[in-house]
Amino acid sequence: MQKIIRISLTCLVLTASVLTPLAAQMQEAIRWSYSINDKAEIVFRTSIDHGWHLYDMNQPEGGPNPTVFHFEKITGAERLGKVTTSTRITTKFDDSFDMNVSWYNGNPTFVQRLKITDPEKFALSGYIEYMTCNDESCLPGQLEFSLAKKDIPANALAFIKATPKSPEEDLAATQATASESPLQGVGGVGNDSASIENEEVASQALNDKAESKDVMSADLWNPVITELKAFGEGQTTGNNSLWSVFWLCFIGGFLALLTPCVWPIIPMTVSFFLKRSKSNRSKAVKDALTYGLSIIVIYMGLGLLVTMLFGASALNDLSTNAVFNLIFFALLVLFAISFLGAFELTLPTSWTNKMDSKAESTTGLLSIFFMAFTLVLVSFSCTGPIIGGLLVEAASIGNKVGPAVGMFGFGLALAIPFALFAIFPSMLQSLPKSGGWLNVVKVVLGFLELALALKFLSVADLAYGWHILDRETFLSLWIVIFALLGIYLLGKIRFAHDDEVKTLSVSRFFMGVISLAFAIYMVPGLWGAPLKSISAFSPPLYTQDFNLYDGEVHPKFHDYDEGMAYAKRNNKPVMLDFTGYGCVNCRKMEAAVWSDPRVKGIIDNDYVLISLYVDDKTKLAEPIILNEDGKTTKLRTIGDKWSYLQRHKFGANAQPYYVLVNTGGLPIAPWYAFDEHVDKYIQFLQGGLKNYK
Repeated sequence: MQKIIRISLTCLVLTASVLTPLAAQMQEAIRWSYSINDKAEIVFRTSIDHGWHLYDMNQPEGGPNPTVFHFEKITGAERLGKVTTSTRITTKFDDSFDMNVSWYNGNPTFVQRLKITDPEKFALSGYIEYMTCNDESCLPGQLEFSLAKKDIPANALAFIKATPKSPEEDLAATQATASESPLQGVGGVGNDSASIENEEVASQALNDKAESKDVMSADLWNPVITELKAFGEGQTTGNNSLWSVFWLCFIGGFLALLTPCVWPIIPMTVSFFLKRSKSNRSKAVKDALTYGLSIIVIYMGLGLLVTMLFGASALNDLSTNAVFNLIFFALLVLFAISFLGAFELTLPTSWTNKMDSKAESTTGLLSIFFMAFTLVLVSFSCTGPIIGGLLVEAASIGNKVGPAVGMFGFGLALAIPFALFAIFPSMLQSLPKSGGWLNVVKVVLGFLELALALKFLSVADLAYGWHILDRETFLSLWIVIFALLGIYLLGKIRFAHDDEVKTLSVSRFFMGVISLAFAIYMVPGLWGAPLKSISAFSPPLYTQDFNLYDGEVHPKFHDYDEGMAYAKRNNKPVMLDFTGYGCVNCRKMEAAVWSDPRVKGIIDNDYVLISLYVDDKTKLAEPIILNEDGKTTKLRTIGDKWSYLQRHKFGANAQPYYVLVNTGGLPIAPWYAFDEHVDKYIQFLQGGLKNYK
């Protein structure tokens, strides 16, 4: 008998030891209740155990699960705005998530306003996703809710009839009219079930109207150009950008001189001019200078033509346009294959013949101009890819004279040798003879064109969110390309038109070593090394799946209205980062300036960073039609929306563009553009904090 009792007691102890942890695992730290009050509002009430807290409705990416209300079905009623709460929020740094997180104090109550249109058919259902935590553990949870006609208090219908229209209803009515306001580009309350279920970005502007009357989307989108100008001129490299474009294109012009299409033309054309003016030395010099000037004029005309065709404001859009980048990627790959020797790309012979005949049939300055035009056409197969890339870079600075300045530099580099050799013909004797080395230059340019083409594909990939060329894929391809280039320069690879490498020149040896060293330099980037020297070309670090680097600055939001609502609740100033996937200078700023520990600390701790990509091709739920400067503008993508915000609110359209604003959307410092001076950027951030406080 005693044995049976001992066995029974043992079983009870074992059962208790098993059930106790199970009960602990199934614990619920929060209890929900919900009902419709006399004001036709759904009220969600909570009762939370001591020591536990509920996370708020807005959390940064990678943080705890926010409290989210999903409305799956609504009939006989409409939602007015979004779920709101007046409960205070606590924000602190959480070691578990390695970021600032926010939760509600006490037992929060949430309110969703309704407009009941048909009580007989009224039905509403959905569910709540949430997470509660204490100092030791977290409990994610889900609660389904449903309401029907029987749950509507008698006084609710009378209240709805006596209540005037809300600001949200006025906004929805305004959107149905022909005259559009700036707010319509952001806000709007849709009645379709998809927008209700998914909480579309377009309705985010109404998120916190009930919480704070002074933070309204209409105010947040109002122009502040005058207020911004009151702070004085913003920080930008301005003229330095034009100088950088000039020198970049100037160097590009000298590279073009080394191609097989241009190099052989130098002695032939100079000889032509000397024959024309054998008896008159001064005339020969004058003709050569005129020829050089004609080349400059032709290329400057090309730059001005780009500006005239696309417009000053469209140049920057062109450089970050995903479709344009895809087309340019295909062209560069085609040019690269041609440079590597697969085939020759030439313009129709009739074009060059016609220019030749014009040069011969005309006299004086006009004949010289046609001769310059012949040079441009003949050399196009080699200079075309270089010119295209340089024009894209010149357009990306957002300055209407950028392409003209760039083409002036390119034309000047091409013109200088012709003028010098015409003035000093004896210099021609010192030129190396054209031969196999020119083909080597062409092949090297082919490798470089192939590497550059991937940059343009990356822009399109980021804009459309395909994720086929994330950072590690991009770096892997560049490592292979530059390693193969190094092996080629060392004579271990030969293409169809290459001469046999019997001896290796010192210059070619060092170029091969540099290319191989560059390939090895990029290898640590596969594990997250920032690789600042190529950050302007490679995709951003956040696209990399495996990343050991923790010095990158991550934006808290990519949506303007969501970020502003979060900043209001947490009483923090906002840093607006107008950027683009194809913006080279944006990547340079992020790598050279944001990665500085002092800058990173200020942005992460003192500001709410909102990055807005103006070339994001994600489609809006519905196109937004509005009036801008007397013209009808249609916003079709998220990028269109942020580009409009930058133009309309701040009067700017170039990226990068940084603006510091308070929670009401008013500027608190002058704007800041592209300038990689870290100390100036710190002054910019600290000045905004000082004015905000």
